[in-house]
Amino acid sequence: MANIKSARKRIRINEQNRLRNKAVKSRVRTHLKQAIQALESQDKAQVDAAVPKALSEIDRAASKGVIHGNNAARKKSMLQRRASELQQ
Repeated sequence: MANIKSARKRIRINEQNRLRNKAVKSRVRTHLKQAIQALESQDKAQVDAAVPKALSEIDRAASKGVIHGNNAARKKSMLQRRASELQQ
């Protein structure tokens, strides 16, 4: 355990941030999984609902710095490519 007051505070803040980041990552994974399941079922109504939600969650996580911007771009590109293949 840290002895310096600012170090103890830093430990508390790091734990709060870790838990917040964990929740955001979990939300991204949940929406991503739902979008992929919708794409695999090839149900257009489900895809139209799930993909934009997943894209929004990915953008939100990237803007907060929880996931890297390139990681977000890769996930979004994969979803959009698969959704456009379904449209054709």
